[in-house]
Amino acid sequence: MSQDLYIHSALPGAVWRASSYSGGQGNCVEVAGNLPGVVPVRDSKRSGRPAIAFSPRAWGAFVGHLR
Repeated sequence: MSQDLYIHSALPGAVWRASSYSGGQGNCVEVAGNLPGVVPVRDSKRSGRPAIAFSPRAWGAFVGHLR
């Protein structure tokens, strides 16, 4: 079972990005893929709220199933 958790979304050094498919409407999730050992994901409309953190392996598996 994974050890996913909620973390504060104001992560120093996090570079948040949204999918190019979001269309700029602000209704999307943002991912910070530049942090070692963790992939935080947050709601773009609520960027000050906690993010959900995945291990890189769990995130890769999730994205792989979406493709």
